[in-house]
Amino acid sequence: MIKRENIRNIAIIAHVDHGKTTLVDAMLAQSGTFRENEVVDERVMDSNDLERERGITILAKNTSLYYNGVKINIIDTPGHADFGGEVERGLEMVDGVLLLVDAFEGCMPQTRFVLSKALALDLRPIIVVNKADRPNARPYEVVDEVLELFIDLGASEEQLDTPVIFASGRDGWAAAEYSPECPANDLRELFELIVREIPCPDCEEEAPFQMLVSNIDYDDYTGRIAVGKIQRGTVKTGMPLAICRADGKTGHAKATKLYTFEGLVKAPADEVGAGDVVAISGIADINIGETVCDSASPEPLPFVKIDDPVLSMTFSVNDSPFAGQDGKFVTSRHLRDRLYRELDSNVSLRVDDTDTTEAFTVSGRGELHLSVLIENMRREGYEFQVSNPVVIYKEIDGVKCEPVERLTVDIPEEYTGAVMDQVINRMGGMTNMTPTAQNYVRLEFLIPSRGLIGFRSEILTATKGTAIVNSILEDYEPYKGDFVSRNRGAIVAWEDGETITYGLYNAQDRGTLFVGPGVKVYEGMIVGENSRGEDITVNVCKKKHATNTRASGSDEALKLVPPKEMSLEQCLDFLADDELLEVTPQHLRMRKRILKTDLRAKEASRKKK
Repeated sequence: MIKRENIRNIAIIAHVDHGKTTLVDAMLAQSGTFRENEVVDERVMDSNDLERERGITILAKNTSLYYNGVKINIIDTPGHADFGGEVERGLEMVDGVLLLVDAFEGCMPQTRFVLSKALALDLRPIIVVNKADRPNARPYEVVDEVLELFIDLGASEEQLDTPVIFASGRDGWAAAEYSPECPANDLRELFELIVREIPCPDCEEEAPFQMLVSNIDYDDYTGRIAVGKIQRGTVKTGMPLAICRADGKTGHAKATKLYTFEGLVKAPADEVGAGDVVAISGIADINIGETVCDSASPEPLPFVKIDDPVLSMTFSVNDSPFAGQDGKFVTSRHLRDRLYRELDSNVSLRVDDTDTTEAFTVSGRGELHLSVLIENMRREGYEFQVSNPVVIYKEIDGVKCEPVERLTVDIPEEYTGAVMDQVINRMGGMTNMTPTAQNYVRLEFLIPSRGLIGFRSEILTATKGTAIVNSILEDYEPYKGDFVSRNRGAIVAWEDGETITYGLYNAQDRGTLFVGPGVKVYEGMIVGENSRGEDITVNVCKKKHATNTRASGSDEALKLVPPKEMSLEQCLDFLADDELLEVTPQHLRMRKRILKTDLRAKEASRKKK
């Protein structure tokens, strides 16, 4: 074994919004990666449009920088639990992690998840208490919380002896001791800590080439690009390769081009040695988890087990009266090809055929995971419809079990009762209650995953938008019983047409409308939420007829409440079992599965019998 002293491979892991991508920005800037006059966007690693719009990291990404002659390969990982698969595969490429923890929020659900994965792989951690200069920061208390979490997760004595550094990714400084009056000026101490504490890769440079594919990149000209850390040996341009498939078979290919990561770009290379992260093009059908080897020595590496999905939805061809008006890709073949193509890079996703060629069951780690897929597809020009999300049950020792999540809610004290009522109504139970800042409290619960569908919007309404809600999968427990997840019915359009002010004015007293005047609707389309528990059918296209005393156009004086604009996530939360969401590049329309009013009435009476 030879130690590559000039290479360090690290992943930055943390709960969502604890500052991973912002810290990477500062590290790249201070290491001289950018030219002095180069204009660089904030959160430069969040290159995906959805990532920039939502302010989150969805895909794990590679970059690198140099410090005193040492190349530091960095993987910026997502913070949301729904994208845990990206974190898990990213950890396969590194020898150590920077565990970022917010100096105010402390340990959150995803902090526990990412740290448990890192400790299980025996990776060397460095604790970075980020945002140490924010108001109400409690950096030294947070260090104690993190060490308690290490103990709780069964860390070894060596892992417990982990270094701590305080930082501000936004302002670009890090220091081993934090003083508000005299913070550090740069990230030099962090760079030196990484070089000193993170182990350099142990390599067999003379052994046959071997690499586990941990990520897939794509190029319009060269096709798929396999990304991973070289476990042993050296790969050269034009070298014949063996591909150890997941099914045990062996394929063959040639390394047409090699790239290493230099800052934000992939730099061409003729030869890359063990311990470094490399991207190889020329393997047309390569998949994540497969092993690329020297053709003379095909030996597969074990792949990290990715946690199973917990939610599923049905994706089907759009069959509404407005089908085909917006979309570029509308057929079942288009839909099937796109969903199965997603499996190539989305390791946490699962797609299954159903008993009809028009529909597919898509399973993921959570609502956000599935909604990002839906949003990406509609932006690409796909038109389809989806069902409400449902949890995936497991049978354990003959008992029906369901996924249970650890839920954390940060709220002002005055809303404690309202939040507890909501959780108890959804079969959850409180496990902890801790005061955080002045008049603020953190509540921890264990709640069935199905109880979180629609939960966020209810809690934000109950707490006037002040609640901060986070959750992560805890375990599977025996089924906890039925409960009503939606206590309000839908307002359903009675006929095809265009909404009229007069018809909407008569309907708005019945609940909250989702559409304004001049919107095309069809029979069976959901146009609002009823204030009562049952569905009602209304004629929102109704015109006011002329009389002897008033003309038909005199409804301009009628005042309408502005309609509630529903986001994709809110639509998915709202859906009941007998409803679908029509997704097109231009529109999101909720509808009943059975559009005809009389047929829905017959189906309802049949079920009552």
